[in-house]
Amino acid sequence: MEDHELAALALAGDDSAFAALVRLHQGALRGFLLRMTRGDHALADDLAQETFLEAWHKIAQFRAVGSFSGWLTRIAWSRFLMTARKRKLEPLDDADMPPDVETDPDLKLDLEKAMARLSGAERAAITLCDTLGHSHEEAAAILTIPLGTVNSHILRGHAKLRTLLYGAKA
Repeated sequence: MEDHELAALALAGDDSAFAALVRLHQGALRGFLLRMTRGDHALADDLAQETFLEAWHKIAQFRAVGSFSGWLTRIAWSRFLMTARKRKLEPLDDADMPPDVETDPDLKLDLEKAMARLSGAERAAITLCDTLGHSHEEAAAILTIPLGTVNSHILRGHAKLRTLLYGAKA
């Protein structure tokens, strides 16, 4: 069953349809939030739960014009920004390493460390497009920034990742 069909059933009061949407999208959403929180699993899980609760309450606002995952990620991005302001978390553009990331030669961990060093906007744009498969246009809508800015964040972020992962020769 398609997302828009499940959303329509959820709107009609079918709890199991919404549970199916949660199962389909929770992994990607938690991964996105984990990157945005720079590896804070507890905060990412809290934000994911808040996102799904808000989505449940606002399911009537979902219009099947775009993707459900894009709509859901937009809610998550908004939740993240509100939480970052309330908790006075590190500024989004601070590229310091998170204190809880352990040193490990594993490539995946190296990539996560490098991603953590990008600005928040670069991290968000790359995660949305490269990891979650959203188009640049969808990412612009989710992040509420112009398409050209998304393109710039991705290009700059990729260049920084190449340098961080492969050194100055990249």
